[in-house]
Parts: sequence; C-alpha cells; structure tokens
Amino acid sequence: MTPTLTLESVLPALPEIYLAIAVCVVLLVDVFVGRAATRVTPTLTLLVLAAGAGLLLAFAQVPSTVELFSGMYVTDPLANLLKLLAMLFVAVSLLYSRHYLETRGLLKGEYYVLVLTALLGIFVMISAGSLLTMYIGVELLALSLYALVAFDRDNGVAAESAMKYFVLGAIASGCLLYGMSLVYGLGGSLLFSELAVALQGPASLGLIMGVVFLVVGVAFKFGAVPFHMWTPDVYEGAPTPITAFFSVAPKIAAMGLLIRLMVGPFGSLGSQWQQIIIFIFNSHIIFFVGNS
Repeated sequence: MTPTLTLESVLPALPEIYLAIAVCVVLLVDVFVGRAATRVTPTLTLLVLAAGAGLLLAFAQVPSTVELFSGMYVTDPLANLLKLLAMLFVAVSLLYSRHYLETRGLLKGEYYVLVLTALLGIFVMISAGSLLTMYIGVELLALSLYALVAFDRDNGVAAESAMKYFVLGAIASGCLLYGMSLVYGLGGSLLFSELAVALQGPASLGLIMGVVFLVVGVAFKFGAVPFHMWTPDVYEGAPTPITAFFSVAPKIAAMGLLIRLMVGPFGSLGSQWQQIIIFIFNSHIIFFVGNS
C-alpha cells in the first residue's frame, strides 16, 4: 500500500521545502523591485537564512533518525547541526561579500539566488538517504558553484576558472555515476538502509571498486588532496567572497555526506574505506604542511 503523504509526514523536511520556495521568492522579488533590488535582495536573503535557522531549531529535537519519502531523505541531530553550521557560514559570507560586490558593480540578485540554491544542494546532500538523492544534491551544489565562479562575466580569468572547474567536475560526475552503478548492481538497491543489509559479508572486488569510485567522485568535487588540481585556478579566479564560500560551506556538505555514506551502507567495509579516507587526510596534511 502506498503511504499517504500528509503535512505531518513531511514536517522534518520543512527546511528544504522552505528553502526551495525561498529561492523562488527571492528571484521574483529581485525581478519586480527594480532599482531597489540592490538594497532589498541582500536584506531579504539574510532574513530568509534567519527564518530557515529558526525552522531548523524548531525541528532540532529529533530523538533519533527519521526517514521520509520511502527512505530517500534522512534527518537526525547530526544533519540538523551541519545544516545550522552551513547556514551560519553562508550568512557570514553574504555579509562579507556585500561591500566587495557593491564596489565592483557585481551586486546582483543572481548572486544571492545562486548562493541559496547551493545551500539547498548542501541540505540535500547532508540528508541524503539514497544514492539518487546524494547525486541530486551533489549536482545541485556543483551547478550553482560553476555559475558563481564565473559570476564576474567581464573577467577572463574567472571565465577560464569556471570552465576548468566545469570540465573536471564532469569527470568527477562520471566517477560518481560509475561507482553508483557498481554499488547498485551488487546491492540491488539505491537506498542506504537496504544497501547496508545487502552488502553484509565479505566484500567483492567490484564492490571495493564501487566504493573507491564513489569516494574519488566526492573528493574530486570538493578538492580533497590528491584530487585538488583544479582548486588553485578556481580559488584564484573566483571573486574573493565566492572563494570564502567555496572554502567552507561545500566542505561541510562533503563531511556530512561521507559520514552518511560510509557509516551507513558501507559500514561493514570499514577496513577498506577507512584506508581510503586515511590516505586522503594524510595527503591533505602533507600538502598543507609542504606549502606552509
């Protein structure tokens, strides 16, 4: 029997629903207020973030994991904490960026719409309960970031950086999809909860390859060493406020996604994926120490 969709059943996902509606509202307000948009849109965006933080706090008292939409969406105290942190850093980034954009003639409503869309992608990633939801969140965030990097359309360096990021991001998407296809073929499901049951026992070579491709795809998207070759060009070419946003908010999403992905469906493969994560973190430390 198909479960009935009621208001009460979707309340835990209200922050995402609210944010999706807020993106449309900010876009429409920016279009119709005319010349006052440079004053109204930034203030409205900060109010949207404040109201969203209030919604998250209202539903922060989740006693345990709650699954919605047939297990495709998951929320728990960790998800609420990471979403609040993401909102905080986005708000700080927007406050910091207003003067910078205004002095350079870049204060436009599209910037705030893209930032809110990227934040929605972060929310979806953090609460992903299936491989499909995970991919939607990753690509929603990535597509917003591509446009943000090239936001200064008259800057040739920014356009070049965005193109490099787009091409390499497409490669990462291919790795992610290939890993998802391997895991789906071996586990028979896209849901994390069902994969955790189906993938119990000794790991096959195909499953290990699927996990490797998934981790590589996520690490590539967010510039984890040794898949960080695009970060110097993108961080240098993007406007400074966007670089500040780049360096923090997507990392929160990546951390939440890796926790959700590795502890859930691949918890029984701890010895395999832990070595991959340790290698990435050690490479990060060596890279930053060597460049400090």
